[in-house]
Amino acid sequence: MLYANEHPPAHFHALSVEHRAVIDIMSAKVTAGSLPEAKRAKVLSWTKTHKEALLERFAAALAHEKVEPIK
Repeated sequence: MLYANEHPPAHFHALSVEHRAVIDIMSAKVTAGSLPEAKRAKVLSWTKTHKEALLERFAAALAHEKVEPIK
């Protein structure tokens, strides 16, 4: 998830049932919160694969533009 009031550094919020984490897009690392290990590995792998799209979406969120989902 990206929120309307996002701030640098480039990151997104990952939610999984009762877990929440902040993922740094550039390093593909959890910077706050936690996820179960299996979910964490999937999210970080997905982050690396979609890095450019995530950075574009983050820039859009900073500019208060519509943020399109990543397929």
